[in-house]
Amino acid sequence: MKLGEGSNQYEWIDNWAHIPNTPTLSTAWSHHGIVVTHDGNIMSGHPEDPLVLTFDNHGKFLKSWESNTVETHGLRLVTENDREYLWIADPGRKRRVSDGYQNPPDTVHILGKAVKKTLDGHTEMVLEHPDIPVYDHNGFLPTDVAVNEEIYGGNGDIWVTDGYGEFYVHRYDKKGNYVQSINGTEGLAGAFNNPHGIIIDHRKDESELYIADRGNGQIQVYDLSGNFKRVFGSNFLTTPSAFAVNGDQLIVAELRAQITILDINDNLVTHLGSNEMVCEVPGWPNNLDDDGNQVRTTNLETGKFNSPHGLAVDAGGNLYIAEWLIGGRIIKLSKK
Repeated sequence: MKLGEGSNQYEWIDNWAHIPNTPTLSTAWSHHGIVVTHDGNIMSGHPEDPLVLTFDNHGKFLKSWESNTVETHGLRLVTENDREYLWIADPGRKRRVSDGYQNPPDTVHILGKAVKKTLDGHTEMVLEHPDIPVYDHNGFLPTDVAVNEEIYGGNGDIWVTDGYGEFYVHRYDKKGNYVQSINGTEGLAGAFNNPHGIIIDHRKDESELYIADRGNGQIQVYDLSGNFKRVFGSNFLTTPSAFAVNGDQLIVAELRAQITILDINDNLVTHLGSNEMVCEVPGWPNNLDDDGNQVRTTNLETGKFNSPHGLAVDAGGNLYIAEWLIGGRIIKLSKK
């Protein structure tokens, strides 16, 4: 199936990734990110097991390794000294069938982290919450990572979103030392509400920090010193969750069933696969059985999204989308 228009046309490739069929696969609630390596392979998380999976660009499974995280929620690929590294944002919790797919009600003792790994799984750095008062009695549940990479003229700073905890975004230097925190009250757009995704945008002369302020249905933009610059999107975004850059365009995964494409000036270009009606189905992103239990949805359609969560783009402009639902679904949109 083809979707899109003009220069933004894609072929929808359903269930693109051939995920190894483990005993947990069909009942696992996928909640992971996705990235593309320089050699064109795609890395993502397993729907249930603490694994990082690697596929070729046809979706063939190549290898996996233990992540030593609870959840491979947010994935970010960076390059340092001609070597690639993978950052994993681990919120420290996961919806499991054994718990009735319920998150733990008490987040105080959840100690999420951001972990830097080599592409074969060796741990290089671990970032925990900063020693600031907001964490005296609350947990740290990070959702994404962005790095001000030196290959783009940056200083190596690491930004981590606490999207499921205290709704802060923290900045560390390249050695992992805490620098500062922002929470949205610095500017005109108000406090963050689930700052889920983050990216450093290098499309313009001055690089900027884009924050997917999902709960507020908007994107907040800061400079790389943590100063508020602008906010946009409340008139055409619903739930911005993750970012990818394709040339001059910014691609946004929106959890409420669509992909949104923006131009270099933050203007709407088009939506892809819009299907917000599915979000009104009881139990979305899943279904409910006769007893009210969460089960895999029967509402998946080719050409229509259910719950885009992770997003990546390759050198050819092809998009890879990991959805949030029981059993998982990774879709490839092949650029036409």
